[in-house]
Amino acid sequence: MKHVFIMNPSSGKKKKRIAFVENLKASAEALGADYSLYYTKGAGDGQRYAKELCAEHDARGEKLRLYGCGGDGTINELVNGAFGFENVEIGAIPLGTGNDYVRNYGDVSDFLNITGQIRGASVPSDLIRYRAEYEGHITEGYCANMFNIGFDCNVVDLTARVKSLPFISGSLAYLISVGIILIKKKGADLRIEYADGSVSDGKILLTAIANGCYCGGGVKGVPYCSLDDGLMDVSVIKNVSRLFFVALFPSYAKGIHMEKKAIQKRDVINYTKEKTLTVTANGESLRLCTDGEITTQKRIEFSMVKDGFRFILPEGL
Repeated sequence: MKHVFIMNPSSGKKKKRIAFVENLKASAEALGADYSLYYTKGAGDGQRYAKELCAEHDARGEKLRLYGCGGDGTINELVNGAFGFENVEIGAIPLGTGNDYVRNYGDVSDFLNITGQIRGASVPSDLIRYRAEYEGHITEGYCANMFNIGFDCNVVDLTARVKSLPFISGSLAYLISVGIILIKKKGADLRIEYADGSVSDGKILLTAIANGCYCGGGVKGVPYCSLDDGLMDVSVIKNVSRLFFVALFPSYAKGIHMEKKAIQKRDVINYTKEKTLTVTANGESLRLCTDGEITTQKRIEFSMVKDGFRFILPEGL
């Protein structure tokens, strides 16, 4: 079996990337593993390279393992490149800022064990398929972890800029961005069409369409997700006041907000499990965050792909 490590050279901290490369070489050679390391050259290159590798190995009937070395966006590229090919397994070496997908299975540190990764086994994971439209342009693809619209998406958008400032870490950048976006109270104005025919129409604070529980570097905003149940979890928080959201956020980050009496009494969150969903901007457009990557769209159709790929869990996890 070939082990290919596909690395985003811009993810995370330089020291962490250097340590990973040294660890990879030592661990793979000690195990006698057939491995290679590829550095992506820009956005979309990981998807392109993954697709080419999968086609080559599929034609020869060979098994292939691809490891996304970066953040959630790197995993997303590999998932989209490998979709539809047999005998391909995808792993994650969390070198990015958020690293939210792996948190659904264990601690981020568990996935930095290269020996454990190479010796690990894979499990099935669902994907969310999406078809988005904006100004006549159609975008189609797959998401492993989560889509965000409204507050969460705006925070991710701002975090990318804040963390580029000196002495600002990824987690601190996220908290600063939460504060700024909360002051602006930027949400979204949406029409949300559910599979049962019901419709939610109007201003909301945020919407999460999720396969996994976490976003923003460990915020457990969609706590009831299962990665292999064939359903997406849809959480819509209504346009609540700033003070209410400030009071809600600590429990929201821990994933215990749905248990709070204040939430249940005021009916401020609509949380459902769906196989399909359609979201349309009531205005000209909306901002869509797909596993950390942000685009502008008008209308998006979501649907589930049961067992869309196989994900590698490190040995012992």
